[in-house]
Amino acid sequence: MTDRAPIPEPRVRLRPPEERDRVAFTAAVRMSVDLHGIWLEPADPETWFDRLLQRDSSESDRSFLVIRTGDGAPVGVYNLSQITYGPLCSAILGYYALAPHARNGYMREGLELLLEHAFGPLMLHRIEANIQPGNAASLALVRGAGFRREGLSPNYLRIREAWRDHERWAIAVEDRRRDPPWASPEP
Repeated sequence: MTDRAPIPEPRVRLRPPEERDRVAFTAAVRMSVDLHGIWLEPADPETWFDRLLQRDSSESDRSFLVIRTGDGAPVGVYNLSQITYGPLCSAILGYYALAPHARNGYMREGLELLLEHAFGPLMLHRIEANIQPGNAASLALVRGAGFRREGLSPNYLRIREAWRDHERWAIAVEDRRRDPPWASPEP
C-alpha cells in the first residue's frame, strides 16, 4: 500500500536579492533589532541591503533571500562568502532570520535548499559556519541540518566592539549523501 497523501508545497524558496526587495527587506531588518540582539553587528538597513547586492555581484560571495512562497515576504538571508575552488571547494556560511518570521522553521527549510544548491550547481565540497556559543537557535539550525562541530575559535570575530568566540561547524557533500538512520535496514 502506498501513501497517497499529497506532497506539501515548499513554504520557502531562495533567490538572489534584487532592488525590488529593498523596501520589504529594510522594513524587516528594522523589525528584527531585538531578534538579532548581540549576535549581529548593528547597521543601517539600507546599508545591509546594499551589502547584499554588492556581495551577490562578487565572484567569491553569494547572497540568497529566503522568501516565503505564500506572500513573497523575506523571512531570512543566507550568505556564502569566501567561496574557493580548487583543492578546497568551500565557503563560509552566514545567515540571519527576519522578524516576525523567526522560529517558524523557514530558515531550516531554506538551509536545505541552500545546501542542495551549494553542493549541486555551485559544486562546493564543504561549508563552514561559525556561531557564537550562546546562540542556541543558530546552533540548533546547523546541527539539525547535519553540520558537525569541529571546535572553538577564540576571539574569532569582532561584533559590537568585542572579539567573540565562535564554534566552528561544518558539513561536506559526503555528509549529505549518507543514508539517514531510518533508511538503514534493521540488524
